[in-house]
Amino acid sequence: MNTEAFVSYAVGCMFGRHSPVKEGFILANKGETIKNLLAKVSAPSFMPDDDNIILVLEDEYFKDDIISGFREFLKVTFGAESLAENLEFIAGALSKSKKGSGSPEKVIRDYFLKSFFKDHVKMYKKRPIYWLFTSGKGRGFNALLYMHRYDKETLAKMRTDYLLELEAKLDARMGMLGDESAAEKGKQVEELMDYDAVLNNKALEYIDIDLDDGIVVNYMKFEGLVGKI
Repeated sequence: MNTEAFVSYAVGCMFGRHSPVKEGFILANKGETIKNLLAKVSAPSFMPDDDNIILVLEDEYFKDDIISGFREFLKVTFGAESLAENLEFIAGALSKSKKGSGSPEKVIRDYFLKSFFKDHVKMYKKRPIYWLFTSGKGRGFNALLYMHRYDKETLAKMRTDYLLELEAKLDARMGMLGDESAAEKGKQVEELMDYDAVLNNKALEYIDIDLDDGIVVNYMKFEGLVGKI
């Protein structure tokens, strides 16, 4: 298993598709929840994300941040004492293939921001099971969700619990930044506001998905909100 495949497996564990303590697929049917996982894995060492929304942002604004989840996965799987070593090893492997730089966590975060979804789409032959909701080129807002755990309330939750909260956090941060950095954050806030208008409209539609229709048909129901495949 190469590094990118290992990272993909870790994301699968964060969503409950996989488990470090049980082989095979765990949550792989439409509408399954953490309750279903607990029925299949009696004593999970690593608990998946509870609301099926994992943030992929430039900084750790929320507890559901992907780097936070990745750190916890490494701690549970390999031990807290080797966390720094494992982060460094993974970052080193990713920086060779993706030319990242900076601290290990920055390299890994940049991979999630810029390359993970592209690799996932390629790995799954343009039939992604982890869907990227993104505000656009400015990468102001990015969130992954697992299609099998999607429900009609997911978009509303994404908007109220994360997108609107992020707008408020960025607004507050702009007042503490220099002119250039504040202008950059200002552009991101504008991007988020435009994205919010689309997300709100889609959330009010309470969109359902039918796995029998295939991944692409379902993914395109969210056109304007999701990354290109």
